[in-house]
Amino acid sequence: MVTTTTLHEGPVAAVAYRCDAGPAETPYAEMHEVLSISYVRKGSFGYATRGQTFEMVAGSVLVGHAGDDYVCTHDHHVCGDECLSFRLDADLAEAVSGRPELRRLAALPPLPEMMVLGELAQAAAEGRSDVGLDEAGLLFTGRFAEVASGRKAARVTASARDRKRAVHAAMWMDEYAHRPIGLEGAAREAGLSLYHFLRTFTKVLGVTPHQYLVRTRLRRAASLLADRDRPVTDIAYDVGFGDLSNFVRTFRRAAGISPGRFREAARGERNLLQARLAPPAAE
Repeated sequence: MVTTTTLHEGPVAAVAYRCDAGPAETPYAEMHEVLSISYVRKGSFGYATRGQTFEMVAGSVLVGHAGDDYVCTHDHHVCGDECLSFRLDADLAEAVSGRPELRRLAALPPLPEMMVLGELAQAAAEGRSDVGLDEAGLLFTGRFAEVASGRKAARVTASARDRKRAVHAAMWMDEYAHRPIGLEGAAREAGLSLYHFLRTFTKVLGVTPHQYLVRTRLRRAASLLADRDRPVTDIAYDVGFGDLSNFVRTFRRAAGISPGRFREAARGERNLLQARLAPPAAE
């Protein structure tokens, strides 16, 4: 049995796959609908496509080309497998797989340069990173194109015009941080493609667009927690967080204490923050 969970929709859609099939299951043919680059997180399985068979293990990268038939087998592992897959729209698919050598590629073995970005993407999927999941997907698929083709991406040099666009996008995100903002919308506001926007924004401002957005929301939340008696839940939603648990988790990761404890500290219990920020005692 295969369970699929859509984690993010858009030009870079993220889908989590969990398969519980074992050696007793009968393989069957399937077809890739769009270009997908998938990171194998756990388990193992066989992947047969284009007349070749690949043994996929944790850390492997599976490449699915739109229109290709494939079969997955489970001869060696009885505990199932898990993959984090990034499905690309037509424009991004052409940007990633437009080179002939990539159009022939169906898999990559476990490689350190892919595994570290695969784990970053998984951390983003689980809310353990303030890098956006779509950003992590772009980083992962972009690195895949570099590794698979043997060509390094051109070094990012931001022109004066692109620097202005990045700053404009940041100001726009700051103004509308309380609303849902995705990478695609921010790139459209800047007048840049997704890949170029992500790389340019990060180069110019030192953080990814999603990191900037999250930190803008945290800044506003901290201000509201310090100055008002409004419920924490209301503040979380008002500054743009989609749910309270995500806000509390993100705030705690940034401040080292919960929003409630931060409010207590802002009201005069400074020892709470001093305990967190004091340098370690010399031994």
